[in-house]
Amino acid sequence: MPIPGGHRGDRREVRVESEALDVARLAAMDSREATRLLQRVRAAALTGRRSTVVPRKEIGESWRRALHSGLDPDGGNHTGILPTAEVERRRRHSPFTDVLPVLRDALVSVADAAQHIMVVSDAEGRVLWREGHASVLRLADTLGFEVGADWSEPAVGTNGVGTPLVTGRPVQVFSAEHFVSAHHTWTCAGAPVVDPRDGRLIGVVDVSGPLATMHPATLSFVTSVTRLAAAELRAQHLLALERLRAVAAPVLCRVGGRALAVDANGWVAAVTGMPPRDRLAVPKSAVSGRVWLPSLGMCTVEPLPGGRLVQAVDGTRDAPAARALRVVLDLSRPRHCSVTVSGDAGSWAQELSPRHAELLFVLALHREGRSAAQLAQDIFADPTRTVTVRAEMSRLRRRLAEVLAHRPYRFGEDVRVEVIRPDRAADLLPGSSSPAVGKARERQP
Repeated sequence: MPIPGGHRGDRREVRVESEALDVARLAAMDSREATRLLQRVRAAALTGRRSTVVPRKEIGESWRRALHSGLDPDGGNHTGILPTAEVERRRRHSPFTDVLPVLRDALVSVADAAQHIMVVSDAEGRVLWREGHASVLRLADTLGFEVGADWSEPAVGTNGVGTPLVTGRPVQVFSAEHFVSAHHTWTCAGAPVVDPRDGRLIGVVDVSGPLATMHPATLSFVTSVTRLAAAELRAQHLLALERLRAVAAPVLCRVGGRALAVDANGWVAAVTGMPPRDRLAVPKSAVSGRVWLPSLGMCTVEPLPGGRLVQAVDGTRDAPAARALRVVLDLSRPRHCSVTVSGDAGSWAQELSPRHAELLFVLALHREGRSAAQLAQDIFADPTRTVTVRAEMSRLRRRLAEVLAHRPYRFGEDVRVEVIRPDRAADLLPGSSSPAVGKARERQP
C-alpha cells in the first residue's frame, strides 16, 4: 500500500495489528480447526514470535507465568496424589462440604448429560471431589485429573482450576489454551468460590470434558452455580449469627461501656455502647484476655458459645500505648496477602481481600496520599469510580482506624510502612488488573 507523501525508495515499517481471540469465535469454529488455530497462537507465544492472532488476555498472562516458572509445556507434569487419609481430612475441613448438595443438584446431572464432569478443588488446587460421566472420568484419569491431584497453575500450567485460583475470576480454557500440550484434547470452565464468612478463597468449582463438547455458555452456568453455593454459605452464616445473638443478649445487658459480641471471623451479632457495625477485625486465634485492636484500641476478649465478647477498655482509645508504629504489608504469598500492625501496645494481623491488598499497596507507594479519584484511576483506570473506592476505603478504615487517615487517603505520618513483595514480579498480586500494580510489576527487577 503506498504511503501518502512517501518516495519510491522509502523503507517504512508497516505495523500489523494483532487480533485477540474470544470465546464466541472459538465456539463457532469446528473443534479441530479451533485446536489448530490455538496451537499456532500458542507456538508463537511460547517462542516469542509476532502473530496476527494473539491469545485472550487472561490466557496470555497465564502462559507467561508458566514460562517464568520453568514448567515444561510438552511434559506430562503429573503431580503426586495425596493419600486418601489426607484427602478425607481436607474434605472434613472444607467449607464446600456444607454446600455439596447445592453443587450436585445443579451441576452433576447436567455435566453427565453433556459428557462432562464436575470437579471441586481446595484453595491449593488439590482435587477433592470429582463426579460426572463415567467415560469422561476415565479420560480424566489419563490426564492425571483425579482426586488428590495438584491442578494448581504452578503444577500443570493454564487450566480451569489453577488459573481461577490465581486470578480470582472465572476462566474458560479451550484446547491449546492449556499450557501443557497433553491437555489440548480437553476443555474446562472454572469459577472460584469465596467464603462470605471470612472473605477467603476456598477453592474452585470446575466443569470439564472433551473438546468436542465445549460450549461458550458453560462458564456462565458454572459461575451462577458458584454464586448459589456462596449464597448457601451466607445463609448458614446468618443462622449462626442469630444463635450467637440469642446467647449474647443477656450478657451485653449486664456489661457497661462499649462492647460487642462477634463470631470467629469478627462478624458482629450484637453491640452496646457504640454505633452498630457489621464486622470487627479480630485475631484469628481464639485469644482471651487483653488485646489491642487498631479499630478500638485496648480491649478485653472473653469466649462466648459460638463467638467472643469484646469490651473496649475505657480511656485508652487515644493513649500513646495504643499508637500504631509499624505496618507490614505482606504480598509475598499471592493468595494469602496480609497486613500486620504493631506498636507499643502489641501487634495485630489480618488477611486481606485482593481489593484491599491493592488499595494498601497503592497507598504504600504514595505516602503523600491519594484522592478517591486518583485511587479510582490507580485501581480501575477510571477516575469516575469514586463511589466504589470510598466504600472500600470506609471498610478498610473501620479495621485500621489507628493507621489510615483520609482527605486524602493515606497512611498516618508517624507510621512506618514496609511492603514485602514476592520474588518474581509476575507474582505481585497476579489476579490484579490495576494499572498501578501493572506498572509496579514492570519496575520490579
